[in-house]
Amino acid sequence: MIDPRLKRKQVIVCLILAVLLFLAVTWSITSGEYKMDLSAYLKTLIGQGEFKDNLILIEFRIPRTLITLLAGMALSMSGAIIQSITKNPLAEPGILGINAGGGFAIAIFIVIGQVNPDTFIYVLPLVSATGGVLTALLIFLFSYHKGKGISPANIVLIGVGLSTALSGGSITLMRKFNEDQAEFIATWIAGNIWGDEWSFVFALLPWILMIIPFLFIKSSSLNIINTNDETAKSLGINLDKERFILLITSVILSSVTVAVVGSIGFIGLMGPHIAKSFVGPRHQLFLPIALLTGAFLLVIADTIGQTVLAVGSMPAGIVVAIIGAPYFLYLMYKTNSI
Repeated sequence: MIDPRLKRKQVIVCLILAVLLFLAVTWSITSGEYKMDLSAYLKTLIGQGEFKDNLILIEFRIPRTLITLLAGMALSMSGAIIQSITKNPLAEPGILGINAGGGFAIAIFIVIGQVNPDTFIYVLPLVSATGGVLTALLIFLFSYHKGKGISPANIVLIGVGLSTALSGGSITLMRKFNEDQAEFIATWIAGNIWGDEWSFVFALLPWILMIIPFLFIKSSSLNIINTNDETAKSLGINLDKERFILLITSVILSSVTVAVVGSIGFIGLMGPHIAKSFVGPRHQLFLPIALLTGAFLLVIADTIGQTVLAVGSMPAGIVVAIIGAPYFLYLMYKTNSI
């Protein structure tokens, strides 16, 4: 039974975040080299804008913004699930090296694969997901100790080590690339949102629509898994099976996302923690807030990178890292993980 006061608080927080997200999206879409005033933006949204405004908004800015929104939601959701199943508040796809695993798989694919421009964007999420899943399996294999289970501290340490190694591997493979391929991987590693056309939206959206509702359905199981193992088993939960399914699902979600937006970390770390600070750790309550928080953080980071911090542009991944790295150190201190 969910406390009605918490439920009301959840609704209020979601409404406030929705308003903030709309304002962030408005700022993102109306700023840039071609500035669009608010009246022109609103007229274009309802189909009464001028041809130039309509072209820029519909063909360029809305696809990029939708990708940013979907990516922020997916990364935040993935981080929330990974933190819950590992019972590690510091776990997150970027920190654990899962994103780097996806990037390394993409680099290998570019070297040995036959890249078809017409299908590249649809194949890329599959390649990235494969790399992310294999990386996650390696992390948990090396973190497991017989009789003791998986060490949360080892997960982070091994993940950081693998992330460094795989990122180095991707950079090494760049020697075999031509100029365009090398520029693509460099952009990807920096976390620049490169997928800014409608085809990228259509490539990412089916994964989001399949995986996120499934994870919401699993909220009750996640609540039980977050208790101690004995309690979970007494309630009929097959812990190994549930953890494996949830882990693979969340890793696939983050991997297909970073395939489109690049290697962006810390959204999956900050989003869930901010959400829990409002309504507590119950998944039915904090997951919707985490989705909105992740989307808001990434939209703001991308807009700042594109319009504020640089004459040209700064990748959203770097902006997020500037904010997320101190937050990560704060959480390490808070949880006595140092």
